[in-house]
Amino acid sequence: MARRYDSRTTIFSPEGRLYQIEYAMEAISHAGTVLGVLAKDGVVLAAEKRVTGKLLDLSSAKEGGGYGGSGEKMFLLNSNVIGGVAGITSDANSLVNYARTVAQQHLLQYNDDIPVELLAQRLCDMKQGYTQFGGLRPFGVSLLYAGYDPHYHFQLYHSDPSGNYSGWKATCIGANNGTAQSLLKQEYKDDLGVEEAIGLVLRVMSKTMDSTTLGSEKLEFAVLTYDEAAKAPKAKIYKPAEIDALLRAEGLAKKDEDTEMK
Repeated sequence: MARRYDSRTTIFSPEGRLYQIEYAMEAISHAGTVLGVLAKDGVVLAAEKRVTGKLLDLSSAKEGGGYGGSGEKMFLLNSNVIGGVAGITSDANSLVNYARTVAQQHLLQYNDDIPVELLAQRLCDMKQGYTQFGGLRPFGVSLLYAGYDPHYHFQLYHSDPSGNYSGWKATCIGANNGTAQSLLKQEYKDDLGVEEAIGLVLRVMSKTMDSTTLGSEKLEFAVLTYDEAAKAPKAKIYKPAEIDALLRAEGLAKKDEDTEMK
């Protein structure tokens, strides 16, 4: 039945389904996991990198050129918003560039950082348009937005290829998201601090990632907090050495025999 109605996004099936959007969501469910947890004094994001290898040049992430991250999973969308992506990375790059442009236009027009929900709305307006017009393909990517604004403080949003978005206390997208969601339901508490949230995120990632060992070559990590001295949000995307230090502090670092590979 589906084959007659899945040739384009503008055709509804008799059951009222848009199959191309469902296929886009299926592509995301096979992508590297991205997990977000909202704390009372910050937001924590972690992501599983799938593009790894000894010959991959990660010098920009390791040596301070840029803001950390490999450019695969974590992106700085604005000074007050970090984005984590799951799905087709090339689609994500296009959306990230659009989000950064929207944020800078808002800053230019109002001399203020864009509210987190407004940024999510603007991206979702664009994504929804790609599901309604002929000849277009939905974006095969979901995003988690970790952000801060003065009115609603710390927020965590999720958007998907259909153009829907929703606010969360803790959520997960990508592979094994069902397992991660059930673990978060059991362990999440409303009065969680950032340090506790970091521990929770790392524990959940260690149980849900496809790889048997947790290390900086397969993990990206970001934290958004509020800097009281500067009176502004502080976004930090961790470098590989800092991720390894976090894992050691939580007792989740790789065993010696794994790190001694010549």
